[in-house]
Amino acid sequence: MDIRVKEIAEAAGGRLLCGDGLTPLRHISIDSRAMRGDDLFVPLIGEKNDAHRFIGQAMENGAAAALTSRHEAAPAGFLGALIRVEDTKAALQAIGAYIRRRLSIPLVGITGSVGKTTTREMTAAALAAGFRTFKTPANHNSQIGVPITISEIGREDEIGVLELGMSEPGEMEVIARLAAVDAAVFTNIGVAHIENLGSRERILEEKLHIQDGMKPGGVLFLNADNDLLQTARTRADLRVITYGLSPDADYRAEEIRFENGCASFTAVHKSGRTPVRLGVMGEHNIVNALAALAVAGYFGVSHAEAAAGLSHFTGFEGRQQVETARGVTVIDDTYNASPDSMRAGLRVLASFEGGRRIAVLADMKELGPDAPRFHREIGVFLQTQPVEELLTYGELAAQIAEAANRGSGKGPHATCFKEGEMEALLACLEDLAQPGDTVLFKGSNSMGLAAAAARFKGAGRS
Repeated sequence: MDIRVKEIAEAAGGRLLCGDGLTPLRHISIDSRAMRGDDLFVPLIGEKNDAHRFIGQAMENGAAAALTSRHEAAPAGFLGALIRVEDTKAALQAIGAYIRRRLSIPLVGITGSVGKTTTREMTAAALAAGFRTFKTPANHNSQIGVPITISEIGREDEIGVLELGMSEPGEMEVIARLAAVDAAVFTNIGVAHIENLGSRERILEEKLHIQDGMKPGGVLFLNADNDLLQTARTRADLRVITYGLSPDADYRAEEIRFENGCASFTAVHKSGRTPVRLGVMGEHNIVNALAALAVAGYFGVSHAEAAAGLSHFTGFEGRQQVETARGVTVIDDTYNASPDSMRAGLRVLASFEGGRRIAVLADMKELGPDAPRFHREIGVFLQTQPVEELLTYGELAAQIAEAANRGSGKGPHATCFKEGEMEALLACLEDLAQPGDTVLFKGSNSMGLAAAAARFKGAGRS
């Protein structure tokens, strides 16, 4: 971002209370402690906290300007520029939309119930073979994070890949209009955030609002393996390209094989056939890779170069990261969990051979009133997987254990721990796991399994 204070005031519909309108701004921050120089501080008002009380701290830490909806005049001795707006959150979004209109590069939006972040990373890796590529940092994918993300796109960037998240009704409409993407990838429509939206059909309806900000002639990349996306009603003036394992997909995979959990396959598009070798595990990542290849191909990157870019992606913290601790293979997949990602993680665990396979599973959150049923379905799925031991953490996760050993009795040996009994769970796991075994940690982020995985791995290295 390279913008003046007066332009920010105009974009936000605000009034400059004090300071120089020609002051340059290069970053936007909502954290008064994290200033990088020439920052605009945006104090947001939450349910419990009002960040206006940190405006002074932000200025002391290097901010050059701040928005405010609490002041009618600048405080005595205020250093820097202060812009009065009616609503700081709405102003932030208006600023993001203004900056987006000044950009000439194409933007690709990634949305879906699960797999957004991995698909974002893979798509950026594939596009980087032909372009200087910007991508959403961390998980800044909300109606607050997206405008900040857009402000970080630099003059030297040639294409951008934005992760666009949504957890409540109406959120995607806001994000779609300010991001105004040229291409949109739908990873799938599952049950993540169903607690707030009620049904998969409503989730799809909300996700499809990504089209609201797209110009005629844009392109949608749809997962051909997802039942709801197969019949999604898309705008007639947008092109649709499909990808997936379905034989009818425009981009599909053939000759699939696995080595140490990582897939190699042949990507097929029209008459072209491209060998692909992934550095991340699981069948689900084949589909994510096909989405990335489809996007790269659409923007003119050769499939061979895009595949080479994909081969360098090896994942990131908390998402199926594999380490060895005292001879035990540990799969850390603790970033978050939904029924789809839980099944994917268990399939990866099942692909490991040698010793026993041990699943440490915690509650999956935000699944609404049907949460017990979704957990029981994971237990039924476990009956089909070669997993020998199951440790559950949390009341809902206990439903997994119960269902896994109901009826056929083919499920793993299970031990259940209540929330708050993490020490007991770790002690049990440390006694249970032997060299040659493989352990999967998987659960919603709020359950704290990331710390448990880190402690188990740390103990193994001592």
